Amino acid sequence: MKTWIALLRGVNSGGKNKLPMQALAAELSAIGLSDVKTYIQSGNVVFRGPNKAAASLAAEIGAAINRKFGFEPQVMVIGGKDLAAAAAANPFPESATESDGKTLHCFFLAKAPPRIDHDRVEALRRPSERWQVKGAVLYLHAPEGFGNSKLANQFEKILGVPATARNWRTVNALLELAADIEQ
Repeated sequence: MKTWIALLRGVNSGGKNKLPMQALAAELSAIGLSDVKTYIQSGNVVFRGPNKAAASLAAEIGAAINRKFGFEPQVMVIGGKDLAAAAAANPFPESATESDGKTLHCFFLAKAPPRIDHDRVEALRRPSERWQVKGAVLYLHAPEGFGNSKLANQFEKILGVPATARNWRTVNALLELAADIEQ
């Protein structure tokens, strides 16, 4: 068994795609995942599961949610060690504690982007924003706020790969949950 993190996109936001975390944890346990723990209502799940392809687990989780709750959110699954490596590779460590970790974000990408339109990024980037892609993770420091960032809203389209973002506070909380279930 391996420690995994599932990042669900578009749940419990704006009154759509309601997904109670306790019911989600029960459903994931019912499909054979163990030590299932959720973090906040926006769809972050840490669990132990079989050592198989992350995309396969994501598809299984999405299908289980669809069967039980009637909708299928985008699900991205990453290994616990991959999350730890992404955190360790943070190119902006001095920003990790700024505003309680809410100005630094990791976009977890379905795969490394084949190309990046740097001109388009620069046209949208605020002067205070910094970004960097490392493999299948994009780091964005948005000191004026993620919700105010035109770049944050457009990165998935610019990169051309599915993505879901989590702030640094959430990344650290997920790392703590993963460490708890590995003990």
